[in-house]
Amino acid sequence: MEDYALIGDCATSALVGRNGSIDWLCWPRFDSSACFAALLGNSQHGRWRISPADPAARANRAYRDGTMVLETIFETAEGQVALIDFMAAGQPNSSVVRLLEGRSGKVTMRFDLRLRFDYGASVPWVTRLEDGSGLSAVAGPNAVTLRTPVKLRGENLATVAEFSIAEGECIPFVLTYGPSHLPPPPALDWQAAVRETEAFWRDWCRQCTYEGAWKAPVQRSLLTLKALTYAATGGIVAAPTTSLPEQIGGPRNWDYRYCWLRDATLTLIALMSAGYVEEARAWREWLMRSAAGSPEQIQIMYGVAGERQLNEWQVPWLPGYQESSPVRIGNAASNQMQLDVYGELLDALHQARNHGLAPAPSGWALQEALIEHLETVWQEPDEGIWEVRGEARHFTYSKVMAWVALDRALRDAERFKLKAPVERWRTLRDRMHKTICEQGFNSRLNAFTQSFGSDELDASLLLIPIVGFLPPEDPRVVGTVAAIERELVVDGFVLRYRTQQGVDGLPPGEGAFLPCSFWLADNYALQGRDAEARALFERLLALRNDVGLLAEEYDLRLGRQVGNFPQAFSHLALVGTALNLHDIGPAQKRRHGAGAAVVRD
Repeated sequence: MEDYALIGDCATSALVGRNGSIDWLCWPRFDSSACFAALLGNSQHGRWRISPADPAARANRAYRDGTMVLETIFETAEGQVALIDFMAAGQPNSSVVRLLEGRSGKVTMRFDLRLRFDYGASVPWVTRLEDGSGLSAVAGPNAVTLRTPVKLRGENLATVAEFSIAEGECIPFVLTYGPSHLPPPPALDWQAAVRETEAFWRDWCRQCTYEGAWKAPVQRSLLTLKALTYAATGGIVAAPTTSLPEQIGGPRNWDYRYCWLRDATLTLIALMSAGYVEEARAWREWLMRSAAGSPEQIQIMYGVAGERQLNEWQVPWLPGYQESSPVRIGNAASNQMQLDVYGELLDALHQARNHGLAPAPSGWALQEALIEHLETVWQEPDEGIWEVRGEARHFTYSKVMAWVALDRALRDAERFKLKAPVERWRTLRDRMHKTICEQGFNSRLNAFTQSFGSDELDASLLLIPIVGFLPPEDPRVVGTVAAIERELVVDGFVLRYRTQQGVDGLPPGEGAFLPCSFWLADNYALQGRDAEARALFERLLALRNDVGLLAEEYDLRLGRQVGNFPQAFSHLALVGTALNLHDIGPAQKRRHGAGAAVVRD
């Protein structure tokens, strides 16, 4: 997975390999079917490769500064050539633009385009455009046009070419999507497109207000989050991929091309703290629209436009990434009850209200209705933050976040003089707190545990001081952090829980969940353990690939990233911890928490 880089246009995105192959692209949206699906199979499931004919060619790549424009330099015995990849910004039709620039010598190149719509199942009908500028490929409702001056030919259901590029030459390849019932989209001015796309990303990047010690990784993470944003609605997908495994060869393969309420507060605060007010406002509006409706029907995730039907099915013709099956489309966890999302949603709206992203009364009626429903269900078992597919439990973190929902609603009602049954809510909040402390804390382990009455630890409980449920110096918090360090930290990184416990109903085996390790760094900062916080943060930064991207997890045995890639949650956690550690002395941290980015008390 580290071999891939991300390009995108805030509607969808593609993964580009170090070898010059685009192996994943869903068109026209993040959650549309893929037309390149080699990532989860092989070249016959769709890919687009442009690379030197020399198999010994060496590749070096980087994003152009402050952009999502990727430049890969190939070195061969014949010379040097650059491949510049991006998705054009601000265009009526989504386009992938690939530019070849000869830098030295004369390099022999190979071109191999295999379009396969419907996740690799449908071979399109390919014809030449009437003006002779390229090709059109159609399959059902989908159509793409390819325009290039290179002479192409068909071969074994692929479009191929061999050609040479000399120093000083530039050869464009523009692949554009359009519905098949409409005429082919007009040719894109690729020279203007590269200028406008670079300007778009650099203008956006300049808005970042973070000037701390980790400016480069923070900016790259923020750019990644922007690239995972569906601009039309403000929704931010958890990842652009589906079914990249949490364990190579295992069944923990999920579709993450949706928007999780669990990411709500962290997303909002990270954007606001870094200076991106408009993106934060758009995210707040997406949250309000998606959660609108009957409170008992609230979901943990939605489509990029707020869609609720995310039915899960398996793709039998795709073998999966490195034979990790099944490949899943849709996500059945969308139907689970997870109490923690009430806390995330109410906390996000609380933060938005405090920062003036909307008038104080805006959305209050919905929040009242959500609290009223939560009053009736908070004592029920649920599937928890990790979306278990086993038996529902009284997960401690879920109850903590139910408390957060009451706490934030109370704060808003009191500060902004909003109509609410304040005394009833205050009584319930105190009752929740007492219940959690009595039933979620294991005195023998001197730690909060995964669920009421259990002996199992869970890294989600690192969030207890971060959300303000208890102060970081509380002995129960200190004991919980120490227990997690003792039982869940392996080679310096944090596991979510011990999978052999069978909490999720699946066979054991997964990597270290990267956000949990960032949370441990946040706790170190809260406890004034600055050197440990910074050392752990630097170790986590070292896990990023050569272009600064993080997956969901890190496989300690294989020493590689695993899970869907790149992962918004990991990059959000990175930004939050960097902001937490920025220019705050130990005394301030202990008094006020680890900064405004994550700590929400």
